[in-house]
Amino acid sequence: MAYFLALASAALYGAADFLGGLASRQASTIAIVLVSQAAGLAPLALLLFVLPGTPSGQDFTWGAIAGLAGSAGVALLYRALAIGTMSIVAPTTAVCAVMLPVLVEGLRGERLPPVTQGGIALAIVAIVLVSQQDSPESPDPRSGRRIFSAGIGLALASGVAIGLFFLALAQTSAAAGLWPLLASRGLSMLVFGAIAGSQGVRLDRHVLKIAVACGVLDMLANALYLLASRGGPLSIVVTLASLYPASTVVLARVVQGERLSRRQGIGVACALAAVALIVSSS
Repeated sequence: MAYFLALASAALYGAADFLGGLASRQASTIAIVLVSQAAGLAPLALLLFVLPGTPSGQDFTWGAIAGLAGSAGVALLYRALAIGTMSIVAPTTAVCAVMLPVLVEGLRGERLPPVTQGGIALAIVAIVLVSQQDSPESPDPRSGRRIFSAGIGLALASGVAIGLFFLALAQTSAAAGLWPLLASRGLSMLVFGAIAGSQGVRLDRHVLKIAVACGVLDMLANALYLLASRGGPLSIVVTLASLYPASTVVLARVVQGERLSRRQGIGVACALAAVALIVSSS
């Protein structure tokens, strides 16, 4: 059941990221994040009623840490998705997000099997491949001149932050129920509310609907991941949840018609294969 919940969270994360990136192309990223974060409170209130718990102070602390890391990761990701190619940004972020928890578990004493080590190596190769695109200054594709894709630096930073979010949220106790998510969401809203205070939040109705849908899906994904992390090994749950680029890439292909170069396509395949290797070896 834990693995099914993790995969379900991945599907919802990917859809939420696609909507967040789409909305951020039409309005301020800070405004989109703030509105989506607020929209997530409605399903959270219902889930807290359905799945009550008795959280401790430590649970709220880890939830707050997750909120800081997660809000930073989401803001960076939405901005990267807004200025870059979604089919490249999403896998790059996911590879970083899955590598961090696995490496931390290794430092804690968990022995990494050869297949996991191979998956990490393949992940690094994937980052290099998907991070490149043909240089506009080099019209001849045979020249081999490459530049880094737009938003790739933000995607890498986002991946690290999301990895920290996964780690922090997994430290909460099962008895806490979903209350750590309230601490996480509350703190992130305070942060982005303060940032948006000087800018204002102005969204037209179409973009507002996208941002609200994004927030609802993201909160449902958070809840599924939190439940999954308490029912199975963290290394496996995190890597399954990190398969979210699959739905982002599919939606970007179907809705936006995004196309990849051959090298970038191989990189995306390597990123997904790297995650699969880490899961299988765990």
